[in-house]
Amino acid sequence: MSEKVILGRTLVEWKKRLPLLNEVIDLKEVFWTNPMYQTASEPSSLSFKNIMDAEERLARFAPYIAKVFPETENSSGLIESPLISVPQMKRGLEQIYHFELPGRLLLKCDSHLPISGSIKARGGIYEVLKYAEDLALKHQMISLKDDYSVFADQTFKDFFSRYSIAVGSTGNLGLSIGIMSAKLGFNVYVHMSADAKRWKKDLLRAKGVNVVEHNSDFSEAVAQGRKQAAGDPHMYFIDDESSRHLFLGYSVAAIRLKKQLEDMNIQVNEENPLVVYLPCGVGGGPGGITFGLKQVFKEHVHCFFAEPTHSPCMLLGLMTGLHDQVSVQDFGLDNQTEADGLAVGRPSGFVGKFLEKEISGIYTVEDEKLFTLLTILADTEGIYLEPSALAGFLGPVQLLKSQMGGNNKLDVSLKKATHIIWGTGGSMVPKAEMKKYYERGI
Repeated sequence: MSEKVILGRTLVEWKKRLPLLNEVIDLKEVFWTNPMYQTASEPSSLSFKNIMDAEERLARFAPYIAKVFPETENSSGLIESPLISVPQMKRGLEQIYHFELPGRLLLKCDSHLPISGSIKARGGIYEVLKYAEDLALKHQMISLKDDYSVFADQTFKDFFSRYSIAVGSTGNLGLSIGIMSAKLGFNVYVHMSADAKRWKKDLLRAKGVNVVEHNSDFSEAVAQGRKQAAGDPHMYFIDDESSRHLFLGYSVAAIRLKKQLEDMNIQVNEENPLVVYLPCGVGGGPGGITFGLKQVFKEHVHCFFAEPTHSPCMLLGLMTGLHDQVSVQDFGLDNQTEADGLAVGRPSGFVGKFLEKEISGIYTVEDEKLFTLLTILADTEGIYLEPSALAGFLGPVQLLKSQMGGNNKLDVSLKKATHIIWGTGGSMVPKAEMKKYYERGI
């Protein structure tokens, strides 16, 4: 093993160059502060204007969404989740981990987003809507000033039935894209990795989606989806590894979050920083949200990604500077985790390179802690998330521990900080399945 060469260096040389790698390879929980981080970094190829363009497109589709998904009627077709305070969970964390968390702890409930019950409802649904709009405009079926509720008409469904959409997924992105595409009338193919949950596959099939199962991981499912679409001029492939449309769909969350914080009279400035903890799979969801938050709150927001100890692909990509050129398997890790949405062996090269100066840090979490945290959240707040969504809750613990150890290069005053845990999924989990998660946590 020590003689194995990974992009020009032996494993021994990599460990010498990056001492933290020893702990990562030994499956220990780590907290990594990004040495490339810059408070005033500004990605060049996308801007706030692109986020506003995405927000305006979602506003155009709102009448259609409200019409075909009754659960969005109260929000007038807006796909958004609550931001709530979780004081009992804060106390629970403090008691179990023997520390005091200064500031407030909030939960962003993307776990309860309408339509598909996960963060993927943001990016996945947005990209499907953009593709539908592009086709309808190209064929002069609508203009930008029309009432988009006409997309619910049979004429549009018949038109879209001539086209197909494909995607590779561990589960939640497939749900979002499958449900939305099928509703519009597209033929949709979701290529799912071996770790995708059976109930997610069953739910998609019940919605009329073609589920293609693979006995391999996420990267292979994406590769197969891409290959299928390449051979069909009427098939559109949604690429979770590099799509800018997915990325921008996620980024809109920052505009919505700003208003929610204002409604709660929470200030974000130098004395009152915002610290956000985001579970990370391939990186598109947390990456898009980080980009949006940085555009809105600038240097006053700090974003930390959370990954399973067995699947720290974004951590390895950023640490080595090799991004999508390396996988967790290259370093002897098995990519086997109960956090199915985070079971990704190779990170998005687009996200890693684009945000390498924007991500404050990354930490890893053992699987068993996800179930413990799931049970504590259910007992203290009555909120049920899926295991991968709990990864965020270890963030404040790890950050405080890191600061007390003096190895955090970030100059963040946490006395008046607002900590936001991004709850990425859970409301679609069948009750029997959730009961098993809960009991495991006990």
